[in-house]
Amino acid sequence: MQSANPASFSPDDFIWKGLTLTDSAAKQISTLVAGDPAVKGLKLGVKTSGCAGFGYTMDLVKETAKDDLEFSHNGASLFVPLQAMPYIDGTEVDFVREGLNQIFKFNNPKAQHACGCGESFGVE
Repeated sequence: MQSANPASFSPDDFIWKGLTLTDSAAKQISTLVAGDPAVKGLKLGVKTSGCAGFGYTMDLVKETAKDDLEFSHNGASLFVPLQAMPYIDGTEVDFVREGLNQIFKFNNPKAQHACGCGESFGVE
């Protein structure tokens, strides 16, 4: 991320690389939204969380905000608030099976460190 005076920072001032969805992530998003025709996709956000600083949030989206960016793959849509882009730009969103668990994985090049439990990440 380019350095900027926090008082004058605006996400609109940057050229974003965007997010990518793997085939597996797109399939899971399609599965999640299939049950409700009013749902447009998933929203990926960032919140202050955990010992490393930030955590990911995911919610079903029926209404998008005017500053949401949309990333699509194989008919599945992922919406990201513009304000989250400085923290997750360039992220690949995947859906994987780990033992009995199935989870979304975020391959985030901006994450400089993660907490020991893997629930939060930090950027510099």
